[in-house]
Amino acid sequence: MKPALQLRINQQLALTPQLQQAIRLLQLSSVELEMELREALESNPLLELTESDSGDGEAEAQTDGEAISDLARDGESATTDSEEPGYDEPMDFELQRSNYAAPAPEDADGFEAQDSEPEDLRDHLLWQLNLTSLSARDRAIGVTIIEAVDDDGYLHESNEILQSNLAGLYRVDAQEIEAVRHRIQQFDPLGVGSRSLSECLRVQLDACSAETPGRSVALALAAEHLEALARNDRARLCRQLHADAEALDAAIALIRSLDPKPGAQVGGGKTEYVAPDAYAFKHNGRWSVGLSPHCQPKLAINQQYAALIARARRDDASYLRGQLQEARWLIKSLETRADTVLKVAGAIVRAQSAFLDFGPEAMRPLVLREIAEEIGMHESTVSRVTTRKYLHTPRGTFEFKYFFSSGVATVDGGAASATAIQAMIRKLIGEETPARPLSDQTLAAELNRRGIEVARRTVAKYREALHIPSSNERSRLG
Repeated sequence: MKPALQLRINQQLALTPQLQQAIRLLQLSSVELEMELREALESNPLLELTESDSGDGEAEAQTDGEAISDLARDGESATTDSEEPGYDEPMDFELQRSNYAAPAPEDADGFEAQDSEPEDLRDHLLWQLNLTSLSARDRAIGVTIIEAVDDDGYLHESNEILQSNLAGLYRVDAQEIEAVRHRIQQFDPLGVGSRSLSECLRVQLDACSAETPGRSVALALAAEHLEALARNDRARLCRQLHADAEALDAAIALIRSLDPKPGAQVGGGKTEYVAPDAYAFKHNGRWSVGLSPHCQPKLAINQQYAALIARARRDDASYLRGQLQEARWLIKSLETRADTVLKVAGAIVRAQSAFLDFGPEAMRPLVLREIAEEIGMHESTVSRVTTRKYLHTPRGTFEFKYFFSSGVATVDGGAASATAIQAMIRKLIGEETPARPLSDQTLAAELNRRGIEVARRTVAKYREALHIPSSNERSRLG
């Protein structure tokens, strides 16, 4: 074969560095964006954070004077005109414009405020143990027990394992471990360190006054009849306990007032806070959207460093020109990000205005394609924007994804969103008679009567998604 040259023409998509940066910034959450920009400000001398005037209008906040959307302008003007005090007045939805990298708040002593770490269950128990008069031997046993307690407050380790854990310090017997464990069970929360639900409930019942109605029957129930109580076999319980229905009711009410997971009420992890990216509010009878100030920080080119490029040596000038180009790309990418977030938020608010007016039951089916077609962007772009971006509304703060759901056909040819159906199911179950809870089939029949064509298995799926027990379980709990 002879070597030959061939010319071929084809098309392919090439992602420029600027486009790659814009895509990456688009999918960042507000916290990640803040970290990204702090790194950029530290590494690029051509970038600087400009001061913001609190009196600037929403349109002035857009870089290069570009008006992103009339929704943003409506958002700023909403501070002057209000017709409906419930929705039109932005109240806390309007934020005063401030620097993106605002200094951390300081306390009265001038030191930077620090958030203390939340106290977990073990810290809470160790604090009480240190306040208890115990020998060094018993204190070591107590520490070993507390370290073995799970988050619900139960001790599942056997005495043999606890003895082996203490072998490096002391040789203890099971009686010593049990004595310290019973002492810990009297700590707050009461019943922590128990090995079973029955023991946990009995410890809490022992702490009740002897005159507490139903206490004696409740102790018998907790000791030997929890399974029968779960089955709600009241007739059998009355026979076994030699108690009448009134005494049984008092005992059951007392047991229900106890805490089956005492450890769960302590700690629970550090609270996480969400910073909204956009705000929805009503102005002149129409829902509008405005960007949160941190969604588009005001970055600019440092003119002092930019002026040095012409006077710098060749190597330095080349470096500064590269940094200048990166700074311009970053500012442009931030403009694109803010533009896209505002367009998507505005389209969502227009599509789900009924939800904002009437609540979850009025949520309409919505898919990414509808928003993408409305704003003239690709579905993948909308998907990136809806991830870890939050919209603050008078009904709460929701991730953009919350407003998207599939639809179920209705009798009149329309569709109801899965979110609306879940809200209806929750409302129906909330209004049911506790003694006669609604089954999934009954719920499906009621939804069908209201014009929503939904099967029983679909109702069961939505109910489980809401973490609502089945009718049988609700009957036992009722």
